[in-house]
Amino acid sequence: MKTAPTSALTDITREADVKTLVDCFCEKVDHDEVLSPVYNAVARVYWPHHLFSMYDFWSSKLLGSKPAPATEAPVQEAGLAFAGPHSGRWLNLFNATVQEHFAGPKAEEAKATARTIAQSDEASA
Repeated sequence: MKTAPTSALTDITREADVKTLVDCFCEKVDHDEVLSPVYNAVARVYWPHHLFSMYDFWSSKLLGSKPAPATEAPVQEAGLAFAGPHSGRWLNLFNATVQEHFAGPKAEEAKATARTIAQSDEASA
């Protein structure tokens, strides 16, 4: 996939931007050789429901426009530890998705939030 030059990238400022971030990231996870088996075979993620939870979560974090969902991520709901290569891979895919589509303070905030999530997952594993 070709990405636009950094100068052409804009920040995450609208719900449509959050949707782009979530859709592109979840598509990567769904097809990733490391993460897809965890999400699809073990945690049995129902992607349509998970996407809406992710839209709400990231909208609440980045735009303050929605209340944060009260549910855990599907991997944690399934009682699985998400650490080591899984946590690192998740963070790398998230950061790559942000960098492919966005640039600016909110994009950096998204990456910082994802880093905090990954560190929290590591600590609880």
